[in-house]
Amino acid sequence: MSLNTNNSSVEHSLPLEGEDERKINIAHYTVLLLIVSVIGLISNWVATGTDPLSALPGMAILYVVSIAGLCLARFVPFYLPSIAWISLLAILITIPGIPGADWVVAKVEALNFLALATPALAYGGLALTKGEFDIARKSGWKIVIVAICVMLGTYLGSAIVAEIALRISG
Repeated sequence: MSLNTNNSSVEHSLPLEGEDERKINIAHYTVLLLIVSVIGLISNWVATGTDPLSALPGMAILYVVSIAGLCLARFVPFYLPSIAWISLLAILITIPGIPGADWVVAKVEALNFLALATPALAYGGLALTKGEFDIARKSGWKIVIVAICVMLGTYLGSAIVAEIALRISG
């Protein structure tokens, strides 16, 4: 079994597992994050009724922190994943006592996390690659039965845990 390690002929829009994040195209990600921010504002508006103009400063803060974290992941001489840099920056700018932290928290409070996460999770669930379709074709009808059992088990398990938690707390 030989693995082709020559990635020069293949361009990836997202870093693959094991690929060095320090080679990502920051300009490309700025545009993608801008699109995601607009979708996030719309989903926040639909889910919570919060006017997009009043949520815009909070979304702008999230956008700037994300871009800054990507820049740190790209240019800092030691490696940390971009999600770690973004999280670290977000934590730092919201620490009580840091100048401007109260303002940042007040602006970001206009955003609902679930409203922002829903489109991202939906995309993640729908983003199937050619490899996943090939696996499904090779597995045939058996994988459909396994998938149904997994989904049913997950749903029933979640319902049972929720029922127990509600009975204990009620």
